[in-house]
Amino acid sequence: QVQLVESGGGLVQAGGSLRLSCAASGRTFSSYAMGWFRQAPGNEREFVAAISRSGGNTYYADSVKGRFTISRDNAKNTVYLQTNSLKPEDTAVYYCAAGAASFGNFLYTRREYDYWGQGTQVTVSS
Repeated sequence: QVQLVESGGGLVQAGGSLRLSCAASGRTFSSYAMGWFRQAPGNEREFVAAISRSGGNTYYADSVKGRFTISRDNAKNTVYLQTNSLKPEDTAVYYCAAGAASFGNFLYTRREYDYWGQGTQVTVSS
């Protein structure tokens, strides 16, 4: 069992930055590939970014590529999402997720993830 707790969301002006964090419980954090998803009101939850168990491989949605960076610190059981050049359309609840994966692989569909956090709100004003 893995419990995930996100933090770092807030209200920011367009063009600004936020660093989201997701702290995981348990001693098996490095056994899981991690990902970030987001859900805006009235929309499906969509993939944002993923990272492999070691952090060596990452993958991004086209909408955030070049602006967002996913990273992880296995010693701290934490995954991060650095969000830069934020746009109003980035406004959503951001969720982190954990899923079992082979060492170098990442996961980018919702069904592949087994554990989810409660989400953190990101609001970007124009």
